[in-house]
Amino acid sequence: MKLYITPNSPYARIARIMVLEKGLEDKVETIVAQTRQADSPYYTINPSGRVPYLVLDDGTAFEDSAVICHYFDHLEGAPAFDPPPDESGWQWRRLEASARSLLDGIAVWGRELSRPEDERSPTILAHEAARSRRMADYWEAQIAEPLMNGDLNIPQIVLICALQMERRNPAFGWRPLHPGLADWVGRLADRLSIARTIPPKQA
Repeated sequence: MKLYITPNSPYARIARIMVLEKGLEDKVETIVAQTRQADSPYYTINPSGRVPYLVLDDGTAFEDSAVICHYFDHLEGAPAFDPPPDESGWQWRRLEASARSLLDGIAVWGRELSRPEDERSPTILAHEAARSRRMADYWEAQIAEPLMNGDLNIPQIVLICALQMERRNPAFGWRPLHPGLADWVGRLADRLSIARTIPPKQA
């Protein structure tokens, strides 16, 4: 299988973490794609140009980190990352949705910052900075939830991928006012799958 990624993408990172957690390194070839570049050869592989993108040996392809993670988790018939089958499954889904909301906002903010300075929208930058502050406050109050402190799960993976985007966007300075989140990230940061996929700092 071929997994197309970019090192900076938090969505691709979610899939890369799942590869490591499921022990699939020998079955998945990770390929760095050229995105946001006119006439990139990657667009002949994935017309949307997005990552992550998984291409199976028979040519079947999957886009979207949630779909790819579900495929990896079920690949060998021993899923470990499905929502709980009882009522706590709704809590799991609620927390994942909130983590993805933070991640989506951070991604929009980062894409805007990647534009030439004279092409950036001050309105979008201000909106996403304010959203990130609200969501960090929200997560400071939620991080004690049992599902965020038990075995590694998808809500945890999505949240740490969002929070560690501070390495790409120093303006996302959530740590000083959110000690609970900082402690939580510190406890997960050395886990092999997390440490090996951490995004590079902004140059």
